Amino acid sequence: MSNSKINFIPKIWFFDMEGTLLQKDFALDNGKVAPSAWTVLAKLISEECYLEEELSKDRWNAGEYNGYLDWMKDTIRIQQKHGLNKWHVDEIVKSAKLHNGAHELITSIKATNAKVVLISGGIKALADKVQRELKIDHAFSACEYFFDDCGNLDFYNLLPTDNEGKASFMQQIAKEYGVNASECAFVGDGKNDKFLARVVGLSVAFNAQKELIEVSNYSIVQPQGREDLSEIKSLPFFFQQ
Repeated sequence: MSNSKINFIPKIWFFDMEGTLLQKDFALDNGKVAPSAWTVLAKLISEECYLEEELSKDRWNAGEYNGYLDWMKDTIRIQQKHGLNKWHVDEIVKSAKLHNGAHELITSIKATNAKVVLISGGIKALADKVQRELKIDHAFSACEYFFDDCGNLDFYNLLPTDNEGKASFMQQIAKEYGVNASECAFVGDGKNDKFLARVVGLSVAFNAQKELIEVSNYSIVQPQGREDLSEIKSLPFFFQQ
């Protein structure tokens, strides 16, 4: 973890979604990859779907996929094989809960006239919910499902908004606003967030996996069940705002 002094007010704040703005399911977090709704969805579809999705994580870690898009395509294949239906996604969205302190933190950030951007390797329906509830300026997510009238998957849209892709989307948004990456901040929790954390001027690891903690300026570690995003406001740099 970096101990460099932060002496600027971020112009754009970038956030991960699952495990950061949204609460994560600790029971399904085995450390293979960053905790996500992909696993929650697989578990909801069936135990068989969950077990096959776990094998896809092993293939990802072994470098057997061409990239994140390839992994997502295989994940959707697995979901369809085991009976994915629109109600599964609707249930995931319905049950998703924001972390305590999320509204307070985002409101305080917006009071500095900074932009707030969500970049997630997850499901667009979840990102839509979070963006609407927190009034986030821009939201980018990896998978948008399109269902037919019977709730069966008709088509899908995929974006490479995870791992290295998170940094790419961040840089494009910063460019649109005429802002340097060094003037931006990021908050995340997964090892997949390390690519983005490395290139911004301020990074906060929020109850994070060790790979992210190692490259972030600050780390917040809280007891399970007592996570509160507003604690970011207690960090030394935030008083400068």
